[in-house]
Amino acid sequence: MQYSWLFALQLGATLYMTGLIWFVQVVHYPLFQQVGGDQFLAYEQAHTRLTTYVVAPVMLLELATAVLLLWVQPKYWLWWVNLGGIGLLWASTFFIQVPLHTALSQAPDLAAMQRLATSNWIRTALWTLRAGLLLWFLIRAVRGW
Repeated sequence: MQYSWLFALQLGATLYMTGLIWFVQVVHYPLFQQVGGDQFLAYEQAHTRLTTYVVAPVMLLELATAVLLLWVQPKYWLWWVNLGGIGLLWASTFFIQVPLHTALSQAPDLAAMQRLATSNWIRTALWTLRAGLLLWFLIRAVRGW
C-alpha cells in the first residue's frame, strides 16, 4: 500500500479510541453513580474538560486520516465504510453524549447517568467494529491478498 503511513495513523488512532471507549464503558461511566451529590458537579465539569484533552486530538486525527485514505483511494469500499462509521461516532458523540454531559454538569441526575452509559454502547460497538475491520485489512495486506 502506497500510503501505509496514513493507514498506520488511522489504525493507531482507532485502536487507541477503541481501548479508551471500553475503559469508559466498563469502568468510568458506571462509577459516576459513586460520586457524591455534593462533589458530582465539580467532578463532571473536570471530567469533561480533561477528557477533551485525551479524546479530541485523536478523534480529529482519526477523522483526518479517514478522509485522506478515501481521497487517495476513493473507489475502495473499506474507506467509505470506515468514514461512515466515524460519521456515526461523531453524531452519537455530539447529539447524544455531549448533551447528556452538559445536563450532568448542571445537576446530578441518575437517569441521565444511566442513559449516558447505555447510549455509549453505540460508540463502543462502532469503534470495536471499525478496529476489527481495519485489523482485517492489515492482516489481508500483510498476507498479500
